[in-house]
Amino acid sequence: MEARLRFLGDEVSASELATIRQVVELYGGLSRMELAATVCELLGWHRANGRVKARECREWLEKLEAEGRLVLPAKRKGRPPGSKTSVPRSAFGEPGEELTGSVRDVAPVVLEPVVDASAQRRYRELVGRYHYLGHTVPYGAHLRYLIYGSRPASQVLGCVQFSSAAWRMQARDRWVGWDDATRQRNLARVVSNSRFLILPWVRVRNLASTILSLSAKRLRVDWRERYGIEPLLIETLVDVSRFAGGCYRASSWLELGETTGRGRMDRHHRRHGATPKRLFVRPLVRAARRRLREA
Repeated sequence: MEARLRFLGDEVSASELATIRQVVELYGGLSRMELAATVCELLGWHRANGRVKARECREWLEKLEAEGRLVLPAKRKGRPPGSKTSVPRSAFGEPGEELTGSVRDVAPVVLEPVVDASAQRRYRELVGRYHYLGHTVPYGAHLRYLIYGSRPASQVLGCVQFSSAAWRMQARDRWVGWDDATRQRNLARVVSNSRFLILPWVRVRNLASTILSLSAKRLRVDWRERYGIEPLLIETLVDVSRFAGGCYRASSWLELGETTGRGRMDRHHRRHGATPKRLFVRPLVRAARRRLREA
Protein backbone atom coordinates (compact mmCIF):
# COMPACT_ATOMS: atom_id res chain seq x y z
CA MET A 1 0.00 0.00 0.00
CA GLU A 2 1.48 3.35 -1.05
CA ALA A 3 2.03 6.13 1.46
CA ARG A 4 -0.42 9.01 1.31
CA LEU A 5 0.46 11.75 -1.13
CA ARG A 6 -0.26 15.46 -0.79
CA PHE A 7 -0.23 18.24 -3.37
CA LEU A 8 0.05 21.71 -1.81
CA GLY A 9 -1.39 20.34 1.42
CA ASP A 10 -4.35 18.46 -0.11
CA GLU A 11 -4.40 14.68 -0.03
CA VAL A 12 -4.18 12.94 -3.40
CA SER A 13 -6.39 9.85 -3.64
CA ALA A 14 -5.43 6.53 -5.24
CA SER A 15 -7.83 7.21 -8.13
CA GLU A 16 -6.29 10.64 -8.72
CA LEU A 17 -2.81 9.12 -8.75
CA ALA A 18 -4.04 6.54 -11.27
CA THR A 19 -5.36 9.36 -13.46
CA ILE A 20 -2.00 11.13 -13.27
CA ARG A 21 -0.16 7.97 -14.33
CA GLN A 22 -2.60 7.46 -17.20
CA VAL A 23 -2.07 11.03 -18.44
CA VAL A 24 1.71 10.60 -18.33
CA GLU A 25 1.47 7.29 -20.22
CA LEU A 26 -0.99 8.47 -22.88
CA TYR A 27 0.50 11.90 -23.52
CA GLY A 28 4.21 11.23 -23.33
CA GLY A 29 4.79 13.52 -26.30
CA LEU A 30 3.85 16.59 -24.29
CA SER A 31 6.36 18.70 -22.38
CA ARG A 32 6.44 18.38 -18.61
CA MET A 33 4.71 21.72 -18.22
CA GLU A 34 1.98 20.67 -20.67
CA LEU A 35 1.52 17.41 -18.78
CA ALA A 36 1.24 19.32 -15.51
CA ALA A 37 -1.37 21.66 -17.00
CA THR A 38 -3.35 18.65 -18.29
CA VAL A 39 -3.27 16.99 -14.87
CA CYS A 40 -4.46 20.22 -13.23
CA GLU A 41 -7.35 20.55 -15.66
CA LEU A 42 -8.48 16.96 -15.13
CA LEU A 43 -8.23 17.07 -11.34
CA GLY A 44 -9.51 20.61 -10.89
CA TRP A 45 -6.31 22.00 -9.42
CA HIS A 46 -6.99 25.68 -10.06
CA ARG A 47 -6.14 28.92 -8.33
CA ALA A 48 -8.92 31.11 -7.06
CA ASN A 49 -8.66 33.14 -10.30
CA GLY A 50 -9.30 30.03 -12.39
CA ARG A 51 -5.76 29.46 -13.66
CA VAL A 52 -4.21 26.02 -13.26
CA LYS A 53 -1.38 25.39 -10.79
CA ALA A 54 0.84 24.07 -13.56
CA ARG A 55 4.23 25.25 -12.31
CA GLU A 56 3.75 23.80 -8.83
CA CYS A 57 2.29 20.61 -10.33
CA ARG A 58 5.29 20.12 -12.61
CA GLU A 59 7.68 20.41 -9.65
CA TRP A 60 5.50 17.95 -7.71
CA LEU A 61 5.47 15.46 -10.61
CA GLU A 62 9.25 15.65 -10.80
CA LYS A 63 9.38 14.86 -7.07
CA LEU A 64 7.20 11.78 -7.68
CA GLU A 65 9.56 10.73 -10.46
CA ALA A 66 12.56 11.07 -8.14
CA GLU A 67 10.72 8.80 -5.67
CA GLY A 68 10.13 6.21 -8.40
CA ARG A 69 6.34 6.59 -8.47
CA LEU A 70 6.13 7.46 -12.19
CA VAL A 71 8.29 8.13 -15.25
CA LEU A 72 8.06 11.50 -16.98
CA PRO A 73 9.17 12.31 -20.53
CA ALA A 74 12.73 13.58 -20.87
CA LYS A 75 13.23 17.24 -20.04
CA ARG A 76 13.24 19.54 -23.01
CA LYS A 77 15.84 22.21 -23.43
CA GLY A 78 14.90 25.22 -21.39
CA ARG A 79 15.54 27.02 -18.16
CA PRO A 80 14.44 25.00 -15.13
CA PRO A 81 13.62 26.85 -11.90
CA GLY A 82 16.77 27.79 -10.01
CA SER A 83 18.99 27.76 -13.09
CA LYS A 84 21.32 30.61 -13.99
CA THR A 85 20.45 32.42 -17.19
CA SER A 86 22.47 34.29 -19.79
CA VAL A 87 22.87 37.97 -19.06
CA PRO A 88 22.18 40.40 -21.92
CA ARG A 89 24.32 43.51 -22.25
CA SER A 90 22.86 46.69 -23.68
CA ALA A 91 23.03 50.46 -23.34
CA PHE A 92 20.08 50.22 -20.92
CA GLY A 93 22.20 48.40 -18.36
CA GLU A 94 25.36 50.49 -18.64
CA PRO A 95 26.34 52.43 -15.48
CA GLY A 96 24.95 55.95 -15.38
CA GLU A 97 26.09 59.10 -13.68
CA GLU A 98 26.05 58.95 -9.90
CA LEU A 99 22.62 59.92 -8.60
CA THR A 100 22.51 61.45 -5.11
CA GLY A 101 20.14 63.44 -2.94
CA SER A 102 16.98 62.29 -1.20
CA VAL A 103 13.98 60.33 -2.40
CA ARG A 104 12.08 63.60 -2.86
CA ASP A 105 14.52 64.54 -5.62
CA VAL A 106 13.50 61.53 -7.76
CA ALA A 107 9.84 61.21 -6.71
CA PRO A 108 7.43 59.90 -7.59
CA VAL A 109 8.98 56.44 -7.55
CA VAL A 110 7.21 54.10 -9.99
CA LEU A 111 7.07 50.29 -9.97
CA GLU A 112 6.67 48.89 -13.49
CA PRO A 113 5.58 45.21 -13.63
CA VAL A 114 7.85 42.98 -15.70
CA VAL A 115 5.41 41.53 -18.19
CA ASP A 116 6.57 41.68 -21.81
CA ALA A 117 9.78 40.33 -23.35
CA SER A 118 11.46 43.73 -23.42
CA ALA A 119 10.94 44.29 -19.69
CA GLN A 120 12.09 40.74 -18.97
CA ARG A 121 15.36 41.34 -20.81
CA ARG A 122 15.90 44.60 -18.93
CA TYR A 123 15.20 42.97 -15.59
CA ARG A 124 17.48 40.03 -16.38
CA GLU A 125 20.30 42.35 -17.44
CA LEU A 126 20.17 44.55 -14.35
CA VAL A 127 19.88 41.70 -11.85
CA GLY A 128 22.39 39.55 -13.73
CA ARG A 129 24.98 42.32 -13.87
CA TYR A 130 24.53 44.06 -10.54
CA HIS A 131 22.91 41.73 -7.95
CA TYR A 132 25.43 39.62 -6.04
CA LEU A 133 23.28 36.48 -6.46
CA GLY A 134 22.79 37.05 -10.18
CA HIS A 135 19.63 36.18 -12.09
CA THR A 136 18.02 32.75 -11.74
CA VAL A 137 14.65 31.40 -12.85
CA PRO A 138 12.41 31.80 -9.76
CA TYR A 139 10.59 28.87 -8.16
CA GLY A 140 6.81 28.76 -8.33
CA ALA A 141 4.65 31.88 -8.46
CA HIS A 142 6.47 35.19 -8.83
CA LEU A 143 6.14 38.89 -9.67
CA ARG A 144 8.95 41.20 -10.73
CA TYR A 145 9.17 44.97 -11.05
CA LEU A 146 11.52 47.53 -12.58
CA ILE A 147 11.82 50.62 -10.40
CA TYR A 148 11.94 54.07 -11.98
CA GLY A 149 12.45 57.56 -10.65
CA SER A 150 10.53 60.38 -12.32
CA ARG A 151 12.89 63.33 -11.76
CA PRO A 152 14.93 65.05 -13.04
CA ALA A 153 13.99 62.67 -15.89
CA SER A 154 12.62 59.14 -15.98
CA GLN A 155 15.44 56.72 -15.16
CA VAL A 156 15.75 53.17 -13.84
CA LEU A 157 16.79 52.90 -10.19
CA GLY A 158 16.63 49.17 -9.50
CA CYS A 159 14.53 46.00 -9.41
CA VAL A 160 12.51 43.96 -6.94
CA GLN A 161 11.20 40.38 -7.14
CA PHE A 162 8.64 38.47 -5.10
CA SER A 163 8.26 34.68 -5.35
CA SER A 164 6.95 31.60 -3.57
CA ALA A 165 8.03 31.28 0.06
CA ALA A 166 10.47 28.67 1.36
CA TRP A 167 8.82 25.38 2.35
CA ARG A 168 10.23 25.51 5.87
CA MET A 169 11.70 28.39 7.83
CA GLN A 170 12.12 27.57 11.50
CA ALA A 171 12.05 31.12 12.84
CA ARG A 172 9.06 32.04 10.67
CA ASP A 173 7.10 28.90 11.46
CA ARG A 174 7.72 29.37 15.19
CA TRP A 175 6.66 33.04 15.03
CA VAL A 176 3.44 32.22 13.17
CA GLY A 177 2.73 29.25 15.44
CA TRP A 178 2.37 26.72 12.64
CA ASP A 179 2.12 22.97 12.83
CA ASP A 180 2.99 21.07 9.64
CA ALA A 181 -0.61 20.63 8.46
CA THR A 182 -1.52 24.30 8.86
CA ARG A 183 1.70 25.41 7.19
CA GLN A 184 0.90 23.21 4.20
CA ARG A 185 -2.56 24.77 3.93
CA ASN A 186 -1.53 28.40 4.29
CA LEU A 187 2.02 28.65 2.98
CA ALA A 188 0.71 30.05 -0.32
CA ARG A 189 -0.26 33.21 1.60
CA VAL A 190 3.40 33.92 2.41
CA VAL A 191 5.51 35.58 -0.30
CA SER A 192 9.29 35.90 -0.43
CA ASN A 193 11.10 39.12 -1.37
CA SER A 194 13.74 37.08 -3.21
CA ARG A 195 15.56 39.89 -5.04
CA PHE A 196 16.04 43.55 -4.19
CA LEU A 197 18.47 45.69 -6.16
CA ILE A 198 19.25 49.38 -6.12
CA LEU A 199 21.75 50.09 -8.87
CA PRO A 200 25.25 50.80 -7.54
CA TRP A 201 25.43 54.34 -8.94
CA VAL A 202 22.13 55.30 -7.25
CA ARG A 203 22.83 56.72 -3.79
CA VAL A 204 19.52 58.30 -2.84
CA ARG A 205 18.63 58.64 0.84
CA ASN A 206 15.50 56.76 1.98
CA LEU A 207 15.00 55.22 -1.47
CA ALA A 208 15.27 51.60 -0.30
CA SER A 209 12.68 51.94 2.46
CA THR A 210 10.38 53.86 0.10
CA ILE A 211 10.57 51.06 -2.49
CA LEU A 212 9.85 48.42 0.13
CA SER A 213 6.79 50.31 1.37
CA LEU A 214 5.44 50.90 -2.14
CA SER A 215 6.05 47.33 -3.25
CA ALA A 216 4.28 45.89 -0.19
CA LYS A 217 1.15 47.86 -1.10
CA ARG A 218 1.43 46.95 -4.76
CA LEU A 219 2.01 43.26 -3.99
CA ARG A 220 -1.27 42.89 -2.11
CA VAL A 221 -3.19 43.89 -5.21
CA ASP A 222 -1.06 42.37 -7.97
CA TRP A 223 -0.50 38.95 -6.32
CA ARG A 224 -4.20 38.50 -5.69
CA GLU A 225 -5.06 39.58 -9.22
CA ARG A 226 -2.56 37.20 -10.81
CA TYR A 227 -2.85 34.16 -8.54
CA GLY A 228 -6.20 34.56 -6.81
CA ILE A 229 -4.58 34.36 -3.36
CA GLU A 230 -4.44 37.16 -0.81
CA PRO A 231 -0.87 37.42 0.54
CA LEU A 232 -0.74 37.94 4.30
CA LEU A 233 3.00 38.05 4.98
CA ILE A 234 6.24 38.89 3.16
CA GLU A 235 9.56 37.36 4.21
CA THR A 236 13.13 38.00 3.14
CA LEU A 237 16.63 36.81 3.99
CA VAL A 238 19.47 39.29 4.47
CA ASP A 239 23.10 38.23 4.19
CA VAL A 240 24.52 40.16 7.14
CA SER A 241 28.06 39.70 5.87
CA ARG A 242 27.05 42.12 3.09
CA PHE A 243 24.10 44.17 4.38
CA ALA A 244 22.84 45.50 7.70
CA GLY A 245 19.12 45.23 6.85
CA GLY A 246 18.44 48.81 7.98
CA CYS A 247 16.03 49.54 5.11
CA TYR A 248 13.81 46.63 6.21
CA ARG A 249 13.74 47.83 9.79
CA ALA A 250 12.92 51.34 8.56
CA SER A 251 9.95 49.91 6.59
CA SER A 252 8.37 48.18 9.61
CA TRP A 253 9.75 44.70 8.92
CA LEU A 254 10.30 42.46 11.96
CA GLU A 255 13.60 40.64 12.51
CA LEU A 256 12.88 37.07 13.60
CA GLY A 257 16.31 35.47 13.83
CA GLU A 258 18.90 33.56 11.87
CA THR A 259 18.39 30.73 9.37
CA THR A 260 20.37 27.48 9.25
CA GLY A 261 21.83 28.45 5.87
CA ARG A 262 20.64 25.33 4.05
CA GLY A 263 18.80 27.00 1.19
CA ARG A 264 15.23 26.38 0.03
CA MET A 265 15.94 23.19 -1.94
CA ASP A 266 18.36 21.50 0.51
CA ARG A 267 15.95 18.93 1.97
CA HIS A 268 18.73 16.44 2.83
CA HIS A 269 20.65 18.84 5.12
CA ARG A 270 23.84 18.73 3.04
CA ARG A 271 24.49 22.47 3.39
CA HIS A 272 23.47 22.99 7.01
CA GLY A 273 25.07 26.18 8.33
CA ALA A 274 26.68 27.06 4.98
CA THR A 275 25.41 30.65 4.67
CA PRO A 276 23.27 31.74 7.62
CA LYS A 277 21.11 34.82 7.00
CA ARG A 278 18.83 37.06 9.03
CA LEU A 279 15.12 36.56 8.53
CA PHE A 280 12.80 39.58 8.30
CA VAL A 281 9.02 39.51 7.84
CA ARG A 282 6.34 42.12 7.21
CA PRO A 283 2.65 41.45 7.87
CA LEU A 284 0.47 42.82 5.08
CA VAL A 285 -2.81 42.78 7.01
CA ARG A 286 -4.00 43.10 10.57
CA ALA A 287 -3.90 39.85 12.57
CA ALA A 288 -1.74 38.20 9.90
CA ARG A 289 -0.41 35.60 12.36
CA ARG A 290 -3.90 34.61 13.47
CA ARG A 291 -5.13 34.33 9.90
CA LEU A 292 -2.13 32.20 8.94
CA ARG A 293 -2.98 29.82 11.78
CA GLU A 294 -6.60 29.47 10.70
CA ALA A 295 -7.79 26.40 8.84
